[in-house]
Amino acid sequence: MVQGVIEKNKKTCGCPPQDYELCEHFINAFQVIGKKWNGLIISSLCDTKYMRFKDLARCISSCSDRVLVERLKELEKEKIVKRSVNGETKIISYGLTKKGAELKPVFDQIHHWADRWV
Repeated sequence: MVQGVIEKNKKTCGCPPQDYELCEHFINAFQVIGKKWNGLIISSLCDTKYMRFKDLARCISSCSDRVLVERLKELEKEKIVKRSVNGETKIISYGLTKKGAELKPVFDQIHHWADRWV
């Protein structure tokens, strides 16, 4: 029964059928959003248009500034987060790209699940 479910899921996600392996797309997605702090960064940005670095750092106080900078750069490289510089004030802020914003319903469901079960 489990094998049939896995095969069915593989067909719907576009991965070629293999014996009991996770879909490559799923693995790649979790390597990005499952990396420590990335989920919290994305979640923090889901409900705001833009956040300044200091505001993100305050939201995720357990993460060092150095690691937060690294994660933001990685999420920029993945085109999930965009960095903006205000032309007049030179204030740097971060927001989600269209690709990143499409994760909002996923994170809303995780929040719902956590409220219920954690």
